[in-house]
Amino acid sequence: MKSCTDNPESGLDEQGHHDGTPILRLKDVTVRFGGLTALQGVNLEVQGKGIRGIIGPNGAGKTTLFNTITGFVRAEQGTIEYCGRNILGASAHAIARRGITRTFQNRGVFVGMNVLENVMTGYYRLSEIGLLEIAGRLRGARAEEAKVKERASQILSDFKLSRYSTHKAGDLPFGLQRMVEIVRAVISYPRVLLLDEPAAGLNASEREDLVGLLKQLASEHGINIVLTDHSMEFVMSSCAFISVLNYGQILGEGTPEEIQRNEQVIEAYLGRGRGEC
Repeated sequence: MKSCTDNPESGLDEQGHHDGTPILRLKDVTVRFGGLTALQGVNLEVQGKGIRGIIGPNGAGKTTLFNTITGFVRAEQGTIEYCGRNILGASAHAIARRGITRTFQNRGVFVGMNVLENVMTGYYRLSEIGLLEIAGRLRGARAEEAKVKERASQILSDFKLSRYSTHKAGDLPFGLQRMVEIVRAVISYPRVLLLDEPAAGLNASEREDLVGLLKQLASEHGINIVLTDHSMEFVMSSCAFISVLNYGQILGEGTPEEIQRNEQVIEAYLGRGRGEC
């Protein structure tokens, strides 16, 4: 197996391991906003777990954790290692180019564009020509546009979404829109994919389809997925390993079965409701 590399075209079928080093490791990461401590001494490793879940009550620090990993928020202390190299302080764009991509809670598809065009926009971090230039078909952009279109068409085929290529994304059911959003993130060859509440707003059938998509991404394409979601049922059915955040600290970690038996987790989180934060 190849070692980690900054080459984004190293392929989706690589697990991203580097001489036994976790592909992603957080050590003593602390984030404060004024007098509020959002993350306190967080230690986290991502390696060989397939799909990893991050759960916790509202305000536990889950989105802040994702923002810190991807360079949108700067940690006051600690390190964030990707393939054994500290990326703390790198820009969000640089981190994305190295192979860590994400989705956001409140961002969706571009409703006025068709599905193929939506997926093409996710290729921005690899493109040598800007999206505006590609969109405008200026001189020198057509070859790059053809390359991006071919890649987008292939990935839609891989995930059995080709029949929607020419459909306006805003006309699709919400569950399909969410899948298009995730596939758009995958086109950029990530080694680590962070999903912030991917199942939000989906019905039971759509959640089941999403679980299948995520497992395909992890097992067939070797992408290390880390997700957070309010639905305990979704997290338990999709994740092989789960970390629990509470007041910005890791409260417990383990398999879904271990988490369900963890008394601290039950007291702080699982016992608060009926499977939802």
